Formats: sequence, structure tokens, C-alpha cells
Amino acid sequence: MPAENHFQFVKSAAFDEVMLLEASMNDFSYGTHAHEEFSFGVTLSGRQDFYALGEHHKSYSGNVIVFNPEDAHDGHSGTDDTLHYKMLYVHPDQLNPMLESAGVRCAQDFRIEQTVQNDLVLQAHILRLANLVENKASSALEYSSTLFEFAEYLAHQKGVQRPVRLGKSKHRAKDPVFERVRDYLHAYVSDEVSLDALSQVAHMSKYHLLRCFRDYFGMTPHQYWQNYRINRAKDALSMGMSLTDVALTFGFTDVSYFNRRFKPMFGVTPHQFRRTLLRT
Repeated sequence: MPAENHFQFVKSAAFDEVMLLEASMNDFSYGTHAHEEFSFGVTLSGRQDFYALGEHHKSYSGNVIVFNPEDAHDGHSGTDDTLHYKMLYVHPDQLNPMLESAGVRCAQDFRIEQTVQNDLVLQAHILRLANLVENKASSALEYSSTLFEFAEYLAHQKGVQRPVRLGKSKHRAKDPVFERVRDYLHAYVSDEVSLDALSQVAHMSKYHLLRCFRDYFGMTPHQYWQNYRINRAKDALSMGMSLTDVALTFGFTDVSYFNRRFKPMFGVTPHQFRRTLLRT
């Protein structure tokens, strides 16, 4: 008896026009169809065979599949093994402004020519975005920053030169606009911060803000905000505050999520960090 086919769609309320499909297929075949969105997929296991743009394609485990809006295609498992893949659908209304901010002219005409790619960086971008859609704790600010970095990489693939990142240094004059945005992030360290609110503080478009803020601080607004929260949480741990109170005080949904954010920055969990302090 053949194994069942599974199709799980996920859409986060924080991300207006983005949807994720995780599928496992054995004996199912897609009919010819097209999407209005950009479709970015990663074949996780098995092999996906399909016909698109006048050619037959095969996507092996680890490969990336990209369909532009209105690219007609079909699809099915190309072997007896189960085909398992994730596909992210991003509407042009969300991606195009990011592409324009990354330097793409006439983003409405942007197309990705290579349908199947063996690109580990592109794969990582797609899976990172997919993880944000799946994770209920993800913020809209984190998603916007991640999508912008993804758009920059797509632009780079097309040969668009990235703006030079000057970065902030002790020899560079302070910019009151970005210092004001920084102060806003500091003031709302415990709350959810939206990119729309930051753009109002800066009096510039949110996509232009993403690029300019990173050029100034060397981090996206979300990365800066997360870094600041983690540092304040570390200080609170040093003062003896409990893990649960620290997590809640600085806007982490629970201790587990706090752990996942803390360890990549300090190499230890919050509990291990505090235990080490107690021993010294």
C-alpha cells in the first residue's frame, strides 16, 4: 500500500503575503499550473521532476527550485522514494520594494532565470524564511530584515552591485536620524517593535531605512534590537534575576526561546552563564 501524500500550508499573521508549503509526495502529480507569487523551494529528500519553461527539470536533495510569477509548471516525485520539500510563496508586492532598495531597477520586471540551482547560500535564505513562518515567536521586524537580506542576495545573483557598507566608526560623525531610531529601540526593549514605527521615527521609507540603518550600525534594525535585548538580559542575570523573569521582562516569549537567542551570542545558555558567575 503506497504511503500517503501530505500537504501542510502555514501562514503567519505577521507576514501579510507569505505562505509556506511543506509537502511529502509519493504517487501524487501536480497538473500544469502557475502562481501569482514568486515560489522558492528546497528539495529536502527524494527527487522532484517537473516541466517548466519548455524544459524538463530534476531537483535533487539540497537543490533549490525557483518559479517566477506566472511560470507554468507541473511536478511529481521522480523516484520511488518519498519526495519531501518546502516551498515559500512570496508575493511581488512584498518582494519588489525590497529588491528596489537593494538596487534593482524596474523591480516589477525582475525575473530569476535559473529554475533549478545548487546554491547553498540561496538554500539557507529560503529555509531561514521558512523557519520564521513556522515559528509563532517570530516578529514582523525580524521577518522584514530577513526578507531584505534575501532580496539583496537575489539582486547580487543578477549582478546588481551592493552599496558599500561604510559602517559606523569612532571617526564618523553621528547621524541624528539613526541615533533617534536607536534610542527608540532602546526605549522599547521589552515590547514588539514594528518596521512601520521605525520608519515613522526616521521619516523615511521602511525599505530605505533597512539598508541605511545597517550601513550605519553594521546590523539590521532587528539584529541591533535583538543584540541590545540580549545584553540587557545578561546584565539582569548578573544581578540575580530569575531566568523566567528575565525572559518576560525583555520580550522573550519563554525561557526556551530566550535560550535559543542567548547561546549563539555567548556560547552558553542563560542558566550556564549564571551558574558560572556564581562560581567565580
